[in-house]
Amino acid sequence: MKTIQLRRYTLVEGEYDAFLAWWSEWMPRVRPEAGFTIEFAYGLREANQFVWAVSAPGDAEAFAELEAAYVASDARAEAFDGVPQRIAIYDIALVDDLAA
Repeated sequence: MKTIQLRRYTLVEGEYDAFLAWWSEWMPRVRPEAGFTIEFAYGLREANQFVWAVSAPGDAEAFAELEAAYVASDARAEAFDGVPQRIAIYDIALVDDLAA
C-alpha cells in the first residue's frame, strides 16, 4: 500500500523558468532522501502551472508523519534557504490511485 499526494501549483507570474530550475535541482534529491517517491512532474507553461505527485509507503497517517519529518528537516530548510516565493496558489491533496 502507498499513499499519493497530488501537488498543483499556480506560479507567480514570471517565475516559471526559475521555479522549474530550482525544483529540478532540489526535489529529485531531497524528497527521495526523505522517503518519498516522485510519481511524476509536469509543467504547463501556458497556464503558468506545475503539477506533480509524491508517494510514500503506508496509509495517510504514515504519509502525514513522513511529511512532518520532511518539513522539519535540515535538507528541506537548505533547499528553501533564500528562495523567493514562486508559488501563488497551492492545491495539495491525497488522491486515490485508480490505475493500481
